[in-house]
Amino acid sequence: MKKITIIGTGYVGLVSGSGLADFGNDVTCLDVNSQRIKILSEGKIPFFEPGLSELVKRNVDANRLHFSTDLDKSLYDSDVIFIAVGTPMDDSGASDISAVEKVAVDIAKKITSYKVIAIKSTVPIGTCKKIELM
Repeated sequence: MKKITIIGTGYVGLVSGSGLADFGNDVTCLDVNSQRIKILSEGKIPFFEPGLSELVKRNVDANRLHFSTDLDKSLYDSDVIFIAVGTPMDDSGASDISAVEKVAVDIAKKITSYKVIAIKSTVPIGTCKKIELM
C-alpha cells in the first residue's frame, strides 16, 4: 500500500484519488479551499459523476481516503504526490499553468525525502521540463 497525496480536489483530483484508494492505497486529497474540504469531509460531492459518491463513501469508511488542507503533513506522510490543480484556458486557448508551477515550488520547498511527483493536471508539452528547471 502506498501513501498518496492528490493536490487538487476538482473532478480530476477527486476521481483519481478515490480510484487509487479503492485499489487499497492510503490517499489524502488536499486542497487550499477549506470549504471544499469541509463539504467532502461531510460526504458531499460537489459535482456529479456516476458512482463517485459510493466510491468516496466506501473508501472513507475503510479509512483509505482522507481530506485535508494541511500541505506539510500530507507531503511528509506521502510516497507519491499527484498535482491535479486547474489549468484554465485564456482567451487565446493557452493553458494557465501558474497553479501547477506554484504547487511544484511549494512541494520542492517542503519535501525532505525522496518522493515520486506526477502532474495529473492537463498541461502543454514541455511543462514537466520547465518545472524541473525552475
